[in-house]
Amino acid sequence: MSGILREAERDLGLKDLGAFIGTENYYKVFGALITDGVKYLIDNGYSWFVTDSLAVLKFNPKLKEAEFLAVKLKLDRDKEEADILIDDGNYNVLYKQHYSFTDAKKELTLFFTDNVLMLAGEY
Repeated sequence: MSGILREAERDLGLKDLGAFIGTENYYKVFGALITDGVKYLIDNGYSWFVTDSLAVLKFNPKLKEAEFLAVKLKLDRDKEEADILIDDGNYNVLYKQHYSFTDAKKELTLFFTDNVLMLAGEY
């Protein structure tokens, strides 16, 4: 699943997301590592979600020392809006960022631990 996809080839519904249950490769982004599954997100139109999340995780003083964080993309499909929520894994929200427009089609949960951002299924 590597290479740059043209806009028309992107799968915003992420139909192959369930295929990622581990990773064979790690990729460096903003000084953190991402898995094959997160790379799949980037290649299919969710790069804004991954890079914005990593920027907050790496540079927000309140979050950058945490051992484990859950990063969630929540959608309001009626309004085409989205929120990124970062919590401590026990549903205590530590950070929220709102987007007044998104073309995302799927809600997501990622985990961040040991400087690696991964899909929940890759944990």
